[in-house]
Amino acid sequence: MTTGLMSPAPSQTWTFFAGDWHEGNVPIMGVRTHGAWLGSAVFDGARAFEGVAPDLDLHLARVNRSAGHLNLKPVVSEETWMGLAREGIARFDRNAALYIRPMYWAEGGGAGGGVRFDPETTNWCLCLYESPMPEPVGTSVTLSPYRRPTDDTAPMKAKAGCLYPNNSRAMIEAHTRGFGNCIMRDVMGNVAELGNANVFMARDGVVYTPVPNGTFLNGITRQRVISLLREDGDTVVEKSLTYEDFQDADEIFSSGNFSKAMPVTRIDDRELQPGPFFRKARKLYWEFAHG
Repeated sequence: MTTGLMSPAPSQTWTFFAGDWHEGNVPIMGVRTHGAWLGSAVFDGARAFEGVAPDLDLHLARVNRSAGHLNLKPVVSEETWMGLAREGIARFDRNAALYIRPMYWAEGGGAGGGVRFDPETTNWCLCLYESPMPEPVGTSVTLSPYRRPTDDTAPMKAKAGCLYPNNSRAMIEAHTRGFGNCIMRDVMGNVAELGNANVFMARDGVVYTPVPNGTFLNGITRQRVISLLREDGDTVVEKSLTYEDFQDADEIFSSGNFSKAMPVTRIDDRELQPGPFFRKARKLYWEFAHG
């Protein structure tokens, strides 16, 4: 039986918690912590790579908005988050690829320790760890049987940890059928996103992406890719899209903080090639990040 409180970290990790920096997979929650038990936690994810940290300020601002949407108290100012993020980045090699994750959670519950958490017990940390940038080799997708919730059934305006197990089971189910990822729909039957990223398609020279309708996160990288393509003269249309639209697409690609822009190279049994809009989106993003 293991009696230690800390398991090894999968990669070099530094966390600011309880007023100091700690190395490794530092324990931050107890067995009675509401965030661990009942999911009252929000987070955000930014990236540092090749000596840059694009849109870091937007990610740090969003974690505070997420806290408010979940009724936690955003007790860390954006300026403090930024200062700590810079301190953390400096603990790694300058060119290390890092994931930067600020978090809030509730420590205590309401009367009787039940479902209702106490916003006054909001706690927080900032974790940074080495995580290589994936190569843009592409992935395969299929239709998931699982769907995204709506704002009246889940805290969709927050980047809340409790939303992700549903996406995780969708991706696991797709993996059991031999696919690397999956396309998830909303409850109305429209395409929402991939299991771990926002999704785009192109047809006849026009880029399309699902319009934000409260069933998926309107990602910061998604917004950045849209603006970069439009500024370069391309037409990007946000609209309701069906799975059949994606089956008939000339190309499909994704955007997300972890991988930035990635191609989809197979949908069901149909092979695809990384297309010109994917290549442009990735090129423009890298130019923006280093600019």
